[in-house]
Amino acid sequence: MKASDLFVKCLENEGVEYVFGIPGEENADFVMSLSESKIKFILTRHEQGAAFMADVYGRLSGKVGVCLATLGPGATNLVTGVANANMDRSRLLAITGQTDSHLLHKESHQNMDAITMFKPITKWNWSIRNPQNIPEIVRRAFKIALEEKPGAVHIELPQDIAKKEADIPPIEPQRVFRSGANEELIKQAAKIILEAKHPVIFLGNGCVRENASQHIRKLVEKTGIIAMNTFMGKGVVSDDSPLHLHTIGIKDADHALLAIESADVVIAVGVDLVEYSPKNWNKKLDKKIIHIDFTPSEVYTYYRPVVEIVSDIEYAIDAILDELELQKKTHPELDVFPIKEIPELFKKIMKEVDERRDSFNDDKAFPIKPEKLIIDVRNALGENDILLSDVGAHKLWISKIYKTYQPNTCIIPNGFCSMGFAFPGAIAAKIVHPERNIVAMCGDAGFLMNIQELETAVRLKLGFITIVWCDLDLGMISMKQKNEFGKSVFTKFTNPDFIKLAESFGAVGFVVKSTEEFPKILEEAKAIKDKPVIIAINVDYSRNHVLLNDSHYEI
Repeated sequence: MKASDLFVKCLENEGVEYVFGIPGEENADFVMSLSESKIKFILTRHEQGAAFMADVYGRLSGKVGVCLATLGPGATNLVTGVANANMDRSRLLAITGQTDSHLLHKESHQNMDAITMFKPITKWNWSIRNPQNIPEIVRRAFKIALEEKPGAVHIELPQDIAKKEADIPPIEPQRVFRSGANEELIKQAAKIILEAKHPVIFLGNGCVRENASQHIRKLVEKTGIIAMNTFMGKGVVSDDSPLHLHTIGIKDADHALLAIESADVVIAVGVDLVEYSPKNWNKKLDKKIIHIDFTPSEVYTYYRPVVEIVSDIEYAIDAILDELELQKKTHPELDVFPIKEIPELFKKIMKEVDERRDSFNDDKAFPIKPEKLIIDVRNALGENDILLSDVGAHKLWISKIYKTYQPNTCIIPNGFCSMGFAFPGAIAAKIVHPERNIVAMCGDAGFLMNIQELETAVRLKLGFITIVWCDLDLGMISMKQKNEFGKSVFTKFTNPDFIKLAESFGAVGFVVKSTEEFPKILEEAKAIKDKPVIIAINVDYSRNHVLLNDSHYEI
């Protein structure tokens, strides 16, 4: 068969359902082969949007999201989305076309070394030179993208190679099982936990993957140890749990930081240091850290595990629980779990977090305050509905205020942190979970970065909601400039008429005029099932100082 046909058959063999992207001249053979496949091609309006869609598809489906571009400018347009997926540990394959392989050594039209460009933002990438190697290259790409920690991979297919003949079949994927945790390290971890005076459980992005959440909840419930999560660990333990201190990750503005500072033992589970630097909570290097993750810990001055357990997280958690029970039987004096009484500091932290959020339940001021906006959105959504945050000041408010009950229902990009993520991401979320309400939260700057994908959403008849937080400013940058320099510069802009903008694409637009009408508009928007809805609302960001200087910090 033709090499491009073989490539597509290999993708089918891997269970690929969708390819997001844009056809081009140098990927034409691949696109034609794809048109004969059961794989659905989703035409996007920009390659960056395609990469963000593949990113979110990978997060929510557990499979590899696939995006496609041609050579040169098509490939460079993928870069931001691919880098975002890689740093957020999302499973993604980027496929790019290329000019004829005999032209690659010299100047030629749109020729650019995409392999070198993608190298620092992927786990692995390769350019196909022999069509007989396609099954090996595709299988290897998927294996690497899926193995912990997952991430992005890239394959380049030159147009002359795509036309050649190949007579080798795809390689069948094999499920890989990791071994259980080391028995001696489990014993050491259990002993440290039993002897701890103020242990805490610190949960990160790794806990969202591989169905670890239920095992971690069991650890929290059976031991009574207080837990907290990073932005990307939201929902691993429900925010309704009395043993959960919510989200940490905004440096001095975090209530949860008080708890982790008071801890003598930190059980760090699935924590990516890219999310939140240990320097913020282990400045004195006085914490006993138990590292539990799929991979060894990063080497970092402020993160020095005394025990490092490398295995599937769920295996490790279950083994620790079994060992705690065993040691309690053999050493009755160590029968300290479950902890009977939550420490007073932790009680006070939880009380103040809840009180501050709930104090805005009936706030009618307009422009709407961030807390009230998030409360109204939370009230409008079910436990398993999905909220996607873009990047900006609203991301910090969402992390602090939005109550999350299940993993992967509040998606906050917090590794690469690219603006423009949420809207195209919501398209993929609706494709993966058409039965759920999907809400993208965007600043008025980030929303317009990928506004062209509104046409994609309308064409696909996808009913989801985008809420645009309007303040005519790059709010987060403006806030930090004022905090450091006393003024902000070059951050102000104007906005379009969002109703006309939405309608010009064939979508539905609302502009909220009062805080009281916002919940009613949300309900009206939820009832629209066959087209995207844009809701623009003016937000009072005067309280952003709370994010950097928490008035409740000193307890």
